[in-house]
Amino acid sequence: GTRTAVGEFGVPEPVRGSVARLLPIAELAVAGALLVPGVARWGALGAVALLALFTAAMTRSMVRGEAPDCHCFGALASEPVGWRTLVRNVLLAAVAIFVVAGGWSSPGPSAVAWLGNLSPAGTIATAGGGALALTAAVAAVCMLGLLRQNGRLLLRVDELERRLDLAGVDVPAAPEPPAAGLAIGSPAPPFTLPGLYGEQITLESILALDRPALLLFTDPACGPCNALMPKLGEWRLQHGNALSLAVISRGTADQSRAKAREHGLGSVLLDADLATYNAYEIPATPAAVLIDGEGRIASPAAAGAQAIEAVVAQAVGNPIVVVPSQPAPPPGPMIGSKAPAVDLPDLTGKLVTASVPDRDTLVLFWNPGCGFCQQMLDDLRSWEADAPPDAPRLVLVSRGSADDNTAHGLRAPIVLDQSFKTGSVFGVGGTPSGLLVDRQGKIASTLAVGAPAVMALAAGSGVESS
Repeated sequence: GTRTAVGEFGVPEPVRGSVARLLPIAELAVAGALLVPGVARWGALGAVALLALFTAAMTRSMVRGEAPDCHCFGALASEPVGWRTLVRNVLLAAVAIFVVAGGWSSPGPSAVAWLGNLSPAGTIATAGGGALALTAAVAAVCMLGLLRQNGRLLLRVDELERRLDLAGVDVPAAPEPPAAGLAIGSPAPPFTLPGLYGEQITLESILALDRPALLLFTDPACGPCNALMPKLGEWRLQHGNALSLAVISRGTADQSRAKAREHGLGSVLLDADLATYNAYEIPATPAAVLIDGEGRIASPAAAGAQAIEAVVAQAVGNPIVVVPSQPAPPPGPMIGSKAPAVDLPDLTGKLVTASVPDRDTLVLFWNPGCGFCQQMLDDLRSWEADAPPDAPRLVLVSRGSADDNTAHGLRAPIVLDQSFKTGSVFGVGGTPSGLLVDRQGKIASTLAVGAPAVMALAAGSGVESS
């Protein structure tokens, strides 16, 4: 992750690995120095230097119109840098400068001096705690190694399946996993939950209008749940006469009231102890379950925005019974529909149009920092060097800097979309992904996700007639 981040911030490839290894060590050294009075001011000085370096790199990227991801201090996940990141860095640098100025004459209290004042029993307890922490760290490293090994095995299996597919060997599909949630047709577990203002709401009262009900399980701390909230308000307005919508939240009444007012959610129920979640066997959030007018389970537990939208569409189309065997629609635009326009700047800033008359086009969504993209580079270069005469034209819609994309050595046009808005329009959830646009500018394939599926599209497999 650090290697990807420093690459997106413009560190040259030859020194990228060294910088990625040294940067966390420097950060930890600064943190450790701040604990000891004798070197605290030097640690603060190191913090000022690092923050100045980070701020300069972020400012450079923003001036160039780029927004690379940064797993910054205090963040639980990577997010694009912006003005908030710069302001946070300036505030932290101000605190560090204060420590430098004040600590030069008097470093203040020590974070480790208490070790010398421990009793014998306290010393033994501290040593035991340190040993446990070291054991946990070793176990975490071993677990990380096992996870990486498992990842390599999965990639190897994918590659073997791809080669077998190209050789014409039929590989049986893996069995479908069992549907999550309660069995279709089983009685819906009854519940009585408090509402936003202390009122008690039951399943019977939700079903009293003699129409199906969608129970949607959310959590205020869940990012995908919050992203789905605007759609819930839209569904309530559009389908309120055909479908009762009840939001069941893990949050507090104050949190849920704020969400309900912001998005017009209507009925929100509070399930702080997860009793209703567990009764309906909800695997994750956001998730939804459809209950028919007779109080029976009418859908599997649909987890994720796309699966929930499919359940809502089925419920509105057939408001009494939902057929559970109906597969969710594939991601991306429908085959035969007009392809969304792709007009983006290339690596030199020139505007490029992805769709070209009289030529099929493979639109490949790419990220130079994506490990899966890097692993398919050799196959992509080989395909470019020996593409069949009827092969589609390749266009990459990529993130990252122009230098990082140029370093891949691909001959295909590359257009930059740092915000990935084009990928969202095409229903892309990750990279590498691709689909075919025919010479009439219509979608000619389902969305191919992952290197094997993309290369199959490039080889001419997976094209469907419109």
